[in-house]
Amino acid sequence: MADFHHTPLDRFIADADKALRVIAGVASASRPNPGLRSDDGQLSEAEQRHSAGLMRVNHVGEVCAQALYNSQGRFAKTAAMRAQFEQAGREEEDHLAWTAQRLNELGSHTSVLNPLFYAGAYALGTVAAVLGDARSLGFVVETERQVEAHLASHLDKLPPQDAKSRAIVEQMRIDEIEHGAAAQALGAAQTPAPVQAVMSVMGKIMTGTAYYI
Repeated sequence: MADFHHTPLDRFIADADKALRVIAGVASASRPNPGLRSDDGQLSEAEQRHSAGLMRVNHVGEVCAQALYNSQGRFAKTAAMRAQFEQAGREEEDHLAWTAQRLNELGSHTSVLNPLFYAGAYALGTVAAVLGDARSLGFVVETERQVEAHLASHLDKLPPQDAKSRAIVEQMRIDEIEHGAAAQALGAAQTPAPVQAVMSVMGKIMTGTAYYI
């Protein structure tokens, strides 16, 4: 069997194709949408807008996750690292598809700022990967810790009768915990406190913006 060597141009084209598909909302889930098992509760107009805003934030988070895992996997130093990022990225694509579907059901839209969010996350993931596998994994652990806390807060904020959105968010939360644990097991280094603080601030800016646009 021929051994195909991927040139830098091949990798660039693959990354560009991935970015365009994510930004355009072209995502396919490998697992059933958890919301399909839940009844669609009655939401007032205000509750529907609120649920849509929260799910748009979650969709943006998944756009960023695709960028992070793609860039970190691209510049990972070992095959085991690349395999880990690829596996996590596939599960995050489930989240991307689920949140997009729920936004459509709520009569809303994904964020118009997705291209900017993707580009920023890809740059951050590249920096983390260049610093070495241990620091890259540490970045994953801290990212997933903050995302898990963010999703837990959404379970408190979503309307109680919005069972579909709540089921999606709960499964996402479970997956994020597993991704963080897997990165920790591979030898993640502790992310410095100042970096954690900057990540938190950036996350708040992203969520505050994506809720509306």
